[in-house]
Amino acid sequence: MAETKRIMISLPDSLLEEIDGIVSIEKKNRSEFIREAMKLYIRERKKMEIREELKTGYREMAQLNLALAEIGIEEDFRELCNYEDSLTGCGTS
Repeated sequence: MAETKRIMISLPDSLLEEIDGIVSIEKKNRSEFIREAMKLYIRERKKMEIREELKTGYREMAQLNLALAEIGIEEDFRELCNYEDSLTGCGTS
């Protein structure tokens, strides 16, 4: 394990009782429990940050994709009109 430092934390009695119950069942000590809990918290927080970044990116891309689709539809419609004009020989475009 990397270099460790001791810290002191304060917990309500009820929370400490729950932790002690869990560490007793899992045959761990409080330090192991707190380390694992902190690692889990950090990992979950990073996941939430990534999700938020993805949401933002998807929203931005949605606007871009919509604009591109509208341009494509307009171009397709122009090409269709030109094609129909060439079939009918009307030349109205």
